[in-house]
Amino acid sequence: MPGNEKWDVIPTRPANMAPPAPEFPWPAGHRAAMFLSFDVDAESAWTSKDPAHAERLVTMSFGGFEARVGTPKLLELLDQLGLKATFFITGWAVDAHPAMAENILKAGHEIGHHGYHHLLPDPGDPYIQDELDRGFETLKRRLGVVPVGYRAPFGESCDELRISLKQRGILYSSSWRDDVRPYRQVLPDGSPGVIELPPTSSYDDWMHGLSARFSPRSVFPKEHVLSMWKDELDEVRDWGAMVTTVLHPQVSGRPMRLRLLRDFLTYAQAHKDVWITTGAEIAAHYAACEAAAAKAA
Repeated sequence: MPGNEKWDVIPTRPANMAPPAPEFPWPAGHRAAMFLSFDVDAESAWTSKDPAHAERLVTMSFGGFEARVGTPKLLELLDQLGLKATFFITGWAVDAHPAMAENILKAGHEIGHHGYHHLLPDPGDPYIQDELDRGFETLKRRLGVVPVGYRAPFGESCDELRISLKQRGILYSSSWRDDVRPYRQVLPDGSPGVIELPPTSSYDDWMHGLSARFSPRSVFPKEHVLSMWKDELDEVRDWGAMVTTVLHPQVSGRPMRLRLLRDFLTYAQAHKDVWITTGAEIAAHYAACEAAAAKAA
């Protein structure tokens, strides 16, 4: 049909060739799981959208809140609740705020790779490999960490990135939004990729709790978000599945949002059948179940 040439190149197959996630049991009799994770972008959340924002100091202050207030408050909350989480950190944030990153590590939390400048890994972009390399180098140089987990900036992915993650020894990714359980990615050549721990879109606090001059929208009240988060968790418990949070210290580290998060995590902890843990723990459990299933087959 004339005029459809640009769409005719779209392959007639699912974007994700992996089968639906296997229903492996959760450990220690748990009924469901929560991957508790944070994205620490700091000011790189804003310069990745426009490098000129570096000179717009009030715009930059939205991200600067993370090191000054947000992350310390979240670390204090997690310590009070006895919880461990995964913090996906951009290399730029580690270089700019080394004390913040060191404090996350000292508190016993997992550090994950989140790019360097928080640049969108769009197919064909020339900086995909450099973003990976600089992120790995910074985490090793500043923190002595070789990460096993990766979350893509802006939550996007492409085949070049997926192949590179496997080649670099990454155990798991947490970017895709197409399942409620962990699964193994399938690469374009049919070989197994990394484990995917899919984020849960409703637990992205940026969508509900941040209003800025360049993204003006109303902030949702605590009651609305807490009700949504509770309902999602309750249904996931019935399914025996997993929720994955995508929380940002420049959002959930602010007073009203911290109170919301405290109430939600307290609610989740009251359900003793929910395994609340890091991405590394969940991915390791999945890998062990996968290996046992393959041996039994």
